[in-house]
Amino acid sequence: MAALSMTWSCSPLTSSKFRRVNRYPGMAFASVKSTEGLGNLPKVVLTSPHGSEAELYLYGACVTSWKVDSKDLLFVRPDAVFNGQKPISGGIPHCFPQFGPGPIQQHGFGRNMNWSLVSSENVEEKPVVTVELRDGPYSRAMWDYSFHALYKITLDKKTLSTELTVTNTDNKPFSFTTALHTYFRASVTGASVSGLKGCKTLNKVPDPTNPVEGKEERDVVTFPGFVDCVYLDTPNELQLDNGLGDKISIKNINWSDAVVWNPHLTMEQSYKNFVCVENAKIGKVQLEPDQSWTAVQHLTVA
Repeated sequence: MAALSMTWSCSPLTSSKFRRVNRYPGMAFASVKSTEGLGNLPKVVLTSPHGSEAELYLYGACVTSWKVDSKDLLFVRPDAVFNGQKPISGGIPHCFPQFGPGPIQQHGFGRNMNWSLVSSENVEEKPVVTVELRDGPYSRAMWDYSFHALYKITLDKKTLSTELTVTNTDNKPFSFTTALHTYFRASVTGASVSGLKGCKTLNKVPDPTNPVEGKEERDVVTFPGFVDCVYLDTPNELQLDNGLGDKISIKNINWSDAVVWNPHLTMEQSYKNFVCVENAKIGKVQLEPDQSWTAVQHLTVA
């Protein structure tokens, strides 16, 4: 880690206030600021020395904004609710410990629980924030296991990186599925995803409860209508053309699968303005007591 070029004045577990001390006037530095967002929900703002910016809500540990050159590359739906009662619809919501429907509520509970701030730091002039989620009465009522999830967000000039680590802190094994349900700002008629050719597919459009198995034959996946498809054993990098002039690399470590989704007319208010390309773990991750699982995502705009 490079020597800090600023100081952070707080104990992040007891205070929500950060202060940046610039020792070199006229020069830009990385910063992290805790503030109130929509609905008075706690929000953390990361700013890189290059001017890129990201916003993280502690409710759901949801990254709602990632700006490069003042252009937001993520999308929050106009019907999103910021009341601490309902998951934030947009940005990068968590699906944990369940992706999709299943024994517990849709996409699990990670996206509608309050995560706690663990630390903030400056690593080689990149702002880094780590938050955590632990089990509690709400989670145990539907998934009776003790766990610890750490989520680290790192912002660079043109890259937003996330690292999710889940640890089994129980005395019995458990399994889970998970995903980062990333909403990218896009023009749906011009957007496309490359890198999926040859992957096994589970097409959920005909019947979400009984996906049709197949194989992706296209070099470029587009969004001509309602799209809801799971891709298994995907490569560690996909490319998104958002149809707005941006090419975004979606790299991953240990996210073995991907989901491509656009609701089309079922969400008529906003479907034309976004596409979802989600790193996922569709097959169950099995953890014995004290075992951990980690997955990393790197989003980079060209």
